Amino acid sequence: MKRSYSLFLAILTIVFFSGIALAMHHEVKIAEKEGLGKYLADTEGKTLYWYQKDTPGKSACLKGCLEKWPIFYRESVAPPSSISKDDFGTITREDGKKQTTFRGYPLYYWINDVNPADTKGHGINNVWFVVNPDNFPPKK
Repeated sequence: MKRSYSLFLAILTIVFFSGIALAMHHEVKIAEKEGLGKYLADTEGKTLYWYQKDTPGKSACLKGCLEKWPIFYRESVAPPSSISKDDFGTITREDGKKQTTFRGYPLYYWINDVNPADTKGHGINNVWFVVNPDNFPPKK
């Protein structure tokens, strides 16, 4: 009896902590950097970007572009309390892959951001930018 109770507790612990890890995997948070301001990052602190050539619900980053700007996709997103869950969505791209959006715009990573808090993709070709939730999408 004691052995089955211990097994039950072990399974319960694994399920509980797996659920926490899974929930954290879907977390999007707000990071901040001097000179750059606030920006969205994934649960590991990796910066999320938007592409100025995209339009709401449609990605213009295709084929070779994705080698440098991998898509960000989570089936569901756990946003910070200051952002509505409704600000996040999902599109199905022309290539059939799913991609998470913020206020309609697809989100990406930059391949050269190796460490959490890297923002090396910001300003590239004057069309790639971090996502500041306070003023996104920017007025054109």
